[in-house]
Amino acid sequence: MGRKMTVPEVCSMKEKGEKIVCLTAYDYCLARILDESGIDILLVGDSLGSVVQGHDSTLPVTVDDVIYHTKAVVRGRRRALVVSDMPFMTFQLGVDEAKRNAGRLVQEGGAESVKLEGGVTQAATIEGLVKMGVPVMGHVGLTPQSVHQFGGYRIQGRGEADARAILDDAMAVEQAGAFAVVLEGMPVQLAREITQRVSIPTIGIGAGMHCDGQILVVHDMLGLFDDFTPKFVKRYANLKETIGGAVRSYMEEVRTEAFPAEEHTFH
Repeated sequence: MGRKMTVPEVCSMKEKGEKIVCLTAYDYCLARILDESGIDILLVGDSLGSVVQGHDSTLPVTVDDVIYHTKAVVRGRRRALVVSDMPFMTFQLGVDEAKRNAGRLVQEGGAESVKLEGGVTQAATIEGLVKMGVPVMGHVGLTPQSVHQFGGYRIQGRGEADARAILDDAMAVEQAGAFAVVLEGMPVQLAREITQRVSIPTIGIGAGMHCDGQILVVHDMLGLFDDFTPKFVKRYANLKETIGGAVRSYMEEVRTEAFPAEEHTFH
């Protein structure tokens, strides 16, 4: 299984030049498979709003939803570091509210760290959580909880002023005490500059090859979710087709009485 992944271990990977590999997870069975495969970080993402609950954004996800799924993921993993997303309205109302909700994710859910979106505007919150003893992963660039403000899921940081603001956000996250930062939906050149400028690991999603690590939504990379497919997603399997084929075979065998057969029958 290899060494247990911890916050210090993840940070040391940047220093060693080792790439950090992350995927989302939402349930016991898949978390166990990913963990046994050697994944470094499992993120219980608020992306569950889309790929598990069927919403068109992450905004309806609640802290109770994330706690529920974190519990299942924690039961399935032995090695990976478990990070839980802080959903919309669980930290934007102030540091005290953020502390309560982050505490619940750790105490009730079993998370080993939390992730929250925002840079300069959330620096005080990140600092407060870190001082409380909760490791924080930041998230800058295309932040899905700001989808209405952005007018959709659009690449951020293409203009000089916007790029500067995202760089400032990443540096603010680092200075506030976060142990890592997700860089989402930005030009490769900007992600490379941020990765060079900050001492903490950068985890890219739609941010090019120069980040210290990469993350994808597991339903996207396995071909389970195809309502929409961002350009940055690479499908490594088509499990929707595989599962559909298995179900059709099962239906045919039940209808023709080929299943259950003698080997599946008790006497």
